[in-house]
Amino acid sequence: MLYPENLSSQISIDEVSVSQGELYTFVTSKLGRGKKRTIIASIKGTKAKDIINVLSKIPEASRNQVKEVTLDMAKNMESSIKNSFLKADIVTDRFHVVKLVIDALQHIRIKHRWAEIDQENKMLSLAKKEGLQYSQRLLSNGDSFKQLLARSRYILAKNSKTWTKNQEERSVLLFREFPVLKKAYNHVMCFRNIYENQSKEKARQQFEDWIIKSESLGINEFNSSANSIKYHLDNILNFFNNRNTNANAESFNAKIKLFRANQRGVVDTKFFLFRLQNIFA
Repeated sequence: MLYPENLSSQISIDEVSVSQGELYTFVTSKLGRGKKRTIIASIKGTKAKDIINVLSKIPEASRNQVKEVTLDMAKNMESSIKNSFLKADIVTDRFHVVKLVIDALQHIRIKHRWAEIDQENKMLSLAKKEGLQYSQRLLSNGDSFKQLLARSRYILAKNSKTWTKNQEERSVLLFREFPVLKKAYNHVMCFRNIYENQSKEKARQQFEDWIIKSESLGINEFNSSANSIKYHLDNILNFFNNRNTNANAESFNAKIKLFRANQRGVVDTKFFLFRLQNIFA
């Protein structure tokens, strides 16, 4: 589906599963606000060449009016936009970048949790072999070590200012027993704070400092995140031009998923897309 008349100066691109895990790429207008005139294009699949072939059908003069495109960190999306909208700034979505860093932190937590599970299994096996009853060591809040790590998932994803009293208590125990998580959490919060800057140049300096610190921190999980951020840095910094995110595309994806759920799945994909066209194009 292609609707060149819905093109605007600020657009988004993202993929969504329409039926049975089959991905479609949707190009949407921020001006549409998730209502009529939102869909610019819907392309089956996520291959860059397919996206480029469809978008190239829009007259070049119209494509050159696009000033900004927001997207996630997928290379195929970036390649498609670079070839289709030559005069547009590419903005790597803030939330995908932050999630990349938080995922590194969560990976450390999960690694420690599995280590605790392995240790517990070893102790259980040893106690059984010696005919003894194994007793778990519990912390002051009643959590075992593996429970503490499992229940800290949301604590590590949130700013400490938004913690509840119980979460504050759990965080004290977590950081006391696993100092590396405290070190990693503080590093993630430093990264998130960079987005509070209003100055693009100041943000650039802080991103570069964060990348250097990641390399010297001694926590391997941050190395991949730092390399990805270094590679996408120019696109990440374009966020500070207008502070736009890909939230409208994610919201549009959620509407499609809700529509699909209300229909109890999609039997006829063409008819489903036809209905999307009537509502959103």
